[in-house]
Amino acid sequence: MSDQYAHQEVEAKWRQYWREAGSHRIDLKQSEQRLYALVMFSYPSGDRLHIGHWYNYGPADTWARFKKMQGYSVFEPMGFDSFGLPAENYAVQHGIHPARSTRENIDYITQQLDHIGAMYDWDYALETSAPEYYRWTQWLFLTLYEHGYAYQAEAPVNWCDSCGTVLANEQVIDGHCERCESPVQRKEMKQWFFRITAFTEELLAGLDNLDWPEKTRKLQTNWIGRSEGTNISFEIGGSGDKVEVFTTRPDTLYGVTYVVFAPEHPLVEKIASDGQWADVQEYINLTRTRNEIERTSTDREKSGVFTGAYVIHPLTGEELPIWIADYVLSSYGTGIVMAVPAHDQRDFEFARKFELPLRVVITPPEENLDPSLMEEAFTGEGVMVNSAEFNGLPSSEGSRLVTEHLAGADKGDAAVTYRLRDWLISRQRYWGAPIPIIHCEQCGPVPVSKEELPVRLPEDVDFRPRGKSPLATNAEFMQIPCPQCGGPARRDPDTMDTFVCSSWYFLRFISPRLEDEPWDPELVSRWLPVDQYIGGAEHATMHLLYARFITHALNSLGLLDFKEPFTRLVHQGVITRNGDKMSKSRGNAVSPDEFIARYGTDVFRMYMMFMGDYREGGDWSDKGITGIERFRNRVWRAVGDWYQADVEPTETDMPVETRRILHYTIQQVTGDLEDFHFNTAISRLMELVNEIYRLKQLPEAEQPAPANINYLFRILTRLIAPFAPHLGEELWAVLGEEPSLFTQSWPTFDEKALAVQVQTIVIQINGKVRDTIEVPAGIDRQQLEGLVLERERVKHYLAGKDLKKLIIVPGKLVSLVVK
Repeated sequence: MSDQYAHQEVEAKWRQYWREAGSHRIDLKQSEQRLYALVMFSYPSGDRLHIGHWYNYGPADTWARFKKMQGYSVFEPMGFDSFGLPAENYAVQHGIHPARSTRENIDYITQQLDHIGAMYDWDYALETSAPEYYRWTQWLFLTLYEHGYAYQAEAPVNWCDSCGTVLANEQVIDGHCERCESPVQRKEMKQWFFRITAFTEELLAGLDNLDWPEKTRKLQTNWIGRSEGTNISFEIGGSGDKVEVFTTRPDTLYGVTYVVFAPEHPLVEKIASDGQWADVQEYINLTRTRNEIERTSTDREKSGVFTGAYVIHPLTGEELPIWIADYVLSSYGTGIVMAVPAHDQRDFEFARKFELPLRVVITPPEENLDPSLMEEAFTGEGVMVNSAEFNGLPSSEGSRLVTEHLAGADKGDAAVTYRLRDWLISRQRYWGAPIPIIHCEQCGPVPVSKEELPVRLPEDVDFRPRGKSPLATNAEFMQIPCPQCGGPARRDPDTMDTFVCSSWYFLRFISPRLEDEPWDPELVSRWLPVDQYIGGAEHATMHLLYARFITHALNSLGLLDFKEPFTRLVHQGVITRNGDKMSKSRGNAVSPDEFIARYGTDVFRMYMMFMGDYREGGDWSDKGITGIERFRNRVWRAVGDWYQADVEPTETDMPVETRRILHYTIQQVTGDLEDFHFNTAISRLMELVNEIYRLKQLPEAEQPAPANINYLFRILTRLIAPFAPHLGEELWAVLGEEPSLFTQSWPTFDEKALAVQVQTIVIQINGKVRDTIEVPAGIDRQQLEGLVLERERVKHYLAGKDLKKLIIVPGKLVSLVVK
């Protein structure tokens, strides 16, 4: 056994062994104690993976290998989310066809993924841009369309001029495109939607039973935005038309002094008076240049225009003026608000600017409010005043009785509204799954027969973005006879949002080569929902919500026997560089390739896990990677120097303290791995290795028996294997065992071995607490001093300095003075 660990040869050898031996193959039909471990699959939008991807995939595989050693049949597939804007923009930028650039990138990334040393069974790999996959994405669209969950409608949409396409609400972050960060405009366009709002209550209720991060569940709860209140009917004066307004505060109804429509509300043009129309039209055009964040900002000065029309107050019969103002959005509620300026701050500011009346109808208990003296709205609950027969009622009771009164007069009723809007899936870009609809002037929209799928994406298309669908330029693709009447018709020119592809891929992974069904129902029923899902928190209100919707919809149609796709969810932290999120689009990505070539995959894997808490992430620096390299080499040398091949390993007669440290390490590494605390697990392994080196330095007569040392190495090798799989296999072979190590069981700890009384000793350096260490009660001073000086943190603070004094306070403290 060489003193030098040749990582390139060792890692290449074991990856070849795993391939040839089929170590990662899994028979989904035969497997028992099943566990579906899934990471959000890779997105081949550029030419390679950066370390942010590794931070997802490497640790996730460590967890999966750990579970395999615990006896689970682990299914850990990998594929490519290969449709979408980033891949298309990359192709445009480099002047090549997306089909070619995507293929080349997938081939390169596959090699990178192979170097991770993960347990991917490539027989189950899939690519969403392959016709055999998007055929079933189109099938999914048609299935939803058949049952009313997919529809086309004219609607105000989010338009990104830079990307040349519409965006779903979830893809607009603070008024900017989620992908390119350009400002988003509002346009009226005919688009395809998925009716996600049909499952709002189910999506909310389902969150309660998921083992997901609390922050993610709260983000989805807030995005769905359930509000209980009252729908109130207002009649438009002179026309007899009625409009509905939703409010969560019906107790303030008597305080309404005007009504505000969203400028883009379809009734505005109808109700505006001739004398006001010019001003109304000018204001509507101005509003189109502002995004929703600007419009709803509380810091902006309020603006608006009187329409010349009035509504009739449902209880008092009073005429109230109708205004339009950009702080009201057509996408929220009914696009109309009843303005209660004394009790809503936005309305208060608007009324003050345009000299509209304030009417106090809620006061704090035993207080009076003078509208002329108010400097801001009173928005809390209180006692109703100036509200006819409801005077004196507390707000909560008044809200209930006002609602009941309106319902009795057929002028309103209790209602629930949601912030969530239907999922806009049309994209005016090329690289996506074509929407399988044919438009005929005689028959209207006609779905393509499922037997004729896939509708193949033609390659002969000028895919450069021009603000309209590139497929529309290909006459051969577009022009087609109507399947119903045989007359001339046209295909839909839009493609589907790439999030449609990823909203169901976890189902297809189970049977990616199946030709007559999108998935194998029996296998899906056995293996799903996904037991452990790992991916970025940025997908909380996009991919994760969409996947839940699709699963709920398919369950409602009897196509799945479960409603939630992912039982347990873990978010890896974000890797930044110089404070900015690492990404290809920002140009600050760091490739792992150079580090793998220099240090090896195992060192890089462990370093990524040792950087900090997996859920937190952090700013990238390679300064500490040599420390992990030294740790790997220490393990390698310890086994090479001290293992005796002719001695049967045993734990019998192992020194009590060494046995305690061993079982404590097993306990801690097991618990830390289970909960994705990789950094602390590696720290425990380092402590065990320190103990082994301490034993080596003892006089020979005081050292454990060779059989005990061999036993330590067998346990250490199994514990380190999920973190450094190539090293684990190589050490297992050095110990004289047959591969693969990952068929071995995970070590278990003995509670009795942990029962030795221990003390926590504080370590101070120059008067500051720098570390703590747990030691057996009654440990002698020499042993304690040796353990303290071997601590990695202590070594760090001693580096390049002289130790002037070491003071031990038995059972409490070790104080070091250095200069």
